[in-house]
Formats: sequence, structure tokens, C-alpha cells
Amino acid sequence: MKIILDCNIWISFLIGHQAQWIQRILTDLRFDVYVCDELLEEIHSVSSRDKIRARVSDDELDDFFRIIYAFCRIVKIEQKAQSKIRDPKDLYLLSLAESIGADFVVSGDADLLDLKQHKQTKMLKLADFKKLMDN
Repeated sequence: MKIILDCNIWISFLIGHQAQWIQRILTDLRFDVYVCDELLEEIHSVSSRDKIRARVSDDELDDFFRIIYAFCRIVKIEQKAQSKIRDPKDLYLLSLAESIGADFVVSGDADLLDLKQHKQTKMLKLADFKKLMDN
């Protein structure tokens, strides 16, 4: 299955709230986790905020990005999605989903979750994705 983890999921992993589950997702051979330059840029931007940096050391941040580069497939967005999503800054995630034919976008963002689905891609909260993993 092709999976995209939204920035908020990655940041939860970085600060430790979801570390166990993200590790399971990244090492589960049923899943391929995809990122693109835009997602990496957003993760980098958010992880650089003072609020996050107060909780994470330079070494932890370096390890975090090494994990992303080691376990994720980095791809280019090949097509721009059309959607009436409330927050247009999230459109790149839908474009990534279309470009790779993603099965799921895992997110805590209500703007994405309220869509429920975009073309073939289902939007899921991490809690719902956890249930899917256990089946």
C-alpha cells in the first residue's frame, strides 16, 4: 500500500508522541511511505520552530531526517490536483497522492480529513490507520 504521512504526523513522531506507531509503519513491508520536496520542506520548516526546537536536540533532528531519507520513497509531484479543499496549502498533498496513486493520506488535519477521500486516496486519522494496520 502507498502511504503519505502528513507533516503533523511526522512532527508527532519527532517529539515522541507517536514514535512507536511511525516506526511500525516505516518498517512494515506492506507499506511504502512517500514524501516529496514540498512535504520535506514543510517538515523542515515546522521542525525549525522555536516551540519544537526547545524539545528536540540537533542530533535528534538529524536522526529524524536520516530516518525519513532511509525509509521513505522521495518522488516528484507530476500532476496538480484539482480540489475544493478548504486550505489550498494542502493541495500539494493531494497532488502527491494523485501522482503516486496513494492508498492513504494519514493526517490530523481537519481540512484533509473532512474530504474523506480524494480520487482513489482515503484520508485517515492515525487512530483509524492503526486499526487498519492491526487487521
